Amino acid sequence: MSASAIASLPQPPAQRVHACLAGEGGGDAAQQLRRLVDAGCDRLPLPGQGATLARWQALAAVAAHDLSLAKLYEGHTDALAILAELGGAPGPAGALWGTWAAEAPPARATLTPDGRLRGAKAWCSGAASLTHALVTAWRPGREHPQLVAVALRQPGVRVDGQGWQAVGMAGSATAVVHFDDAPAIAVGAEGAYLDRPGFWQGGAGIAACWWGSACTIGQALHRAARQPSAPPWRQAALGRTDVALQSTAALLRAAAAWIDAHPRAPAQAVALRTRQSAERTARTVLDEAGQALGAAPFCQDAAFARHAADLPVFIRQSHGPKDDAALGQFAAQEEAPWTL
Repeated sequence: MSASAIASLPQPPAQRVHACLAGEGGGDAAQQLRRLVDAGCDRLPLPGQGATLARWQALAAVAAHDLSLAKLYEGHTDALAILAELGGAPGPAGALWGTWAAEAPPARATLTPDGRLRGAKAWCSGAASLTHALVTAWRPGREHPQLVAVALRQPGVRVDGQGWQAVGMAGSATAVVHFDDAPAIAVGAEGAYLDRPGFWQGGAGIAACWWGSACTIGQALHRAARQPSAPPWRQAALGRTDVALQSTAALLRAAAAWIDAHPRAPAQAVALRTRQSAERTARTVLDEAGQALGAAPFCQDAAFARHAADLPVFIRQSHGPKDDAALGQFAAQEEAPWTL
């Protein structure tokens, strides 16, 4: 292939993200999301279509820059993937999407027979800045949620951010959204949001965000351990960090390859294994870097301090022992779960 032909190839998604964020002029997470979308950096390969790893590399690149931004970016790109999978309209050009599916009592959204949303939805990241959202809602007497698309800048939608007092992930500006007969459009069949293959494929992609942030924390330890005067115990901490980050990276690569090879297969076990590995890696890196470097980076390195505050909050999307137990149930069904 000629040099001119190579030069004409599109940049991988992660490279486009890096280029966009390297040239961005600051601003909060919502402003940075707008720049990424305007630059086309939200047009990622869909999960299970042969380039899942490239999709996750873009998520990791955004997370390595800023986790609050990654929270909004992941929700937006997940919404686009869901709409493609379930046959929904992608919305107007330049729309900023959220994906809000948490079912946190007493916040509950209901759907009337004539397609209007009532009630509330909790854990809505970026609500005040987004233009559209995918929301799980309930019809009276039904056992499964209906996914709907709703425009947020209309009468009948009210954002309440007063309850968001977080220090970690403060920039995600998470809120409770109240709906008062807001028109909504059904996306897919009832229950399709949870039943589709992309649900757990997307869940595995969250692990790439956790891993990307952990890499930024690990880089501070890497820089310190490379100094000629670095003590052996600091290099030992880097060694343990390296094992953790490399192990999760290998699982992410393997999971992406498996999803591409089995795009319609249930991916819950693969997703849980990857997520649990990423959570443990995040906690390992936080602990190793904190002990090896002391208080200085928490107080003097803005990027390190932000990630150190954000990452423990973000990884609580994992359900910890509950997810371990679910993964153990999958492993128990296999005669020989571990092969090389």
